[in-house]
Amino acid sequence: MNKKNTTVVIVPTYNNPKTIKAVAKDILEHGFIPIIVDDGSDEPIENLFLDEEKSAIHFVRHSINKGKGQAIVSGLRKTKELGFTYALSMDGDGQHLASQIQKLVDVYEDDAIVIGARNFDLKNVPKASKFGRWFSNFWACWDTGQLITDSLSGFRIYPVSILSLPIKTSKFDWEMEVLVRHADAGKIIKEVAIECYYPTPEERVSHFRKFGDTASIVLVHLQILPFKWTRFILEKLTRKKREL
Repeated sequence: MNKKNTTVVIVPTYNNPKTIKAVAKDILEHGFIPIIVDDGSDEPIENLFLDEEKSAIHFVRHSINKGKGQAIVSGLRKTKELGFTYALSMDGDGQHLASQIQKLVDVYEDDAIVIGARNFDLKNVPKASKFGRWFSNFWACWDTGQLITDSLSGFRIYPVSILSLPIKTSKFDWEMEVLVRHADAGKIIKEVAIECYYPTPEERVSHFRKFGDTASIVLVHLQILPFKWTRFILEKLTRKKREL
């Protein structure tokens, strides 16, 4: 069976009615199966679609806003229920392009997380976003022991096996913690370069809180840092003993 026909796409969304229909259409036109996870929007997202449009889409709705991470988890549970072993997540604001999905599918292997590393050499990308990505990448590489160049990208393939990881976060910080927990479980993280659309400030719809959510992501690293140093020291001591 062609991998393209077995890929579902999770779209977490919250109060984002302007672009979600276009995103769903883009996914369907490229031959993939959308799972739209409405994370407690004021107006149920499903109400925006006609009955004939709904037939090709799976909808999951949270009665209250639980955060992006929890929305992806709900989408993965639906993925597993439908009999699939992995799913791709993409944002509902139009930044991610369904034309790039196959690039991730082509390099996917069992139990891997695949990140779509975005091209940030675009006109509308704020300098703060570029710095934020560099800062996050530094800690992501340290915490996972793997090379990651776009740790903040939400365009990813997740295996359903991550549902068993001991993840404590549920919002934007979940996307960082899942990488660390996945790597700690001895699993690999892969990347592939993708193109994306970065909207102008006037067009942009984001629920990312620059201070609050950034602080939460930093906290993920701070909580893990003592364990990483302990492991590093123990490994060094073990190596020294072997050499003696």
